[in-house]
Amino acid sequence: MSLRIRLSRGGAKKRPFYRIVVADSRKARDGRYIERLGTYNPMVAKDHPDRLNTNDERIKYWLGVGALPSDRVARFLSDKGMVDKPAIPEQTKQHLPRAKTLERQKEAEEKAKAAAEAPAEEAPAEEAKAEEAPADEAKADEAPAEDAKADEAPAEEAKAEDAPAEEAKADEAPAEDAKAEEVPADEAKPEEAAAEEAKADEAPAEDAPAEEEAKAEDDKKDD
Repeated sequence: MSLRIRLSRGGAKKRPFYRIVVADSRKARDGRYIERLGTYNPMVAKDHPDRLNTNDERIKYWLGVGALPSDRVARFLSDKGMVDKPAIPEQTKQHLPRAKTLERQKEAEEKAKAAAEAPAEEAPAEEAKAEEAPADEAKADEAPAEDAKADEAPAEEAKAEDAPAEEAKADEAPAEDAKAEEVPADEAKPEEAAAEEAKADEAPAEDAPAEEEAKAEDDKKDD
């Protein structure tokens, strides 16, 4: 009969607990065993005292009668110096991921690098935008100033246009004064005409006595 010192699983789902047993190699892993030699609890820390418990005397006995430890139990026992550490064969390519998996991993790494580089590139762009923003604000401030100047320019032009009008009005004012002066002159013309008519009336009156005297002298001569 071939004897093996191996692990027999117990515990609950996703919470394993193993017993170190000596059993017939033809039996099931969790089947009947000959003797229980210790326990192994992988759920605790490696430095925990309850992680590995073994009955060293009984293990040495069964090793002496020809029982062979499994690879996992041989590692435990090699740490205690009971057996030689088993050789770990080099892994073949079967443990490596497939070609498609490698391609996906490369794509994921490239995307991660691109995502890491993108914020670094965006930061200077954001700084440039931040610098441009004050410039735009300054331009926006200058634009109202230019608009104000443009508004002032028509006002000045309007003032310039009003100035000739005021000068024209000032020129018209003396003309009106002159017209006002001419109006009395017109009024004086009728007065002068009346004076001339009076003189004309006086002139015949003065000529009449002279004519009468001339007639009287003629009459005297005839007599």
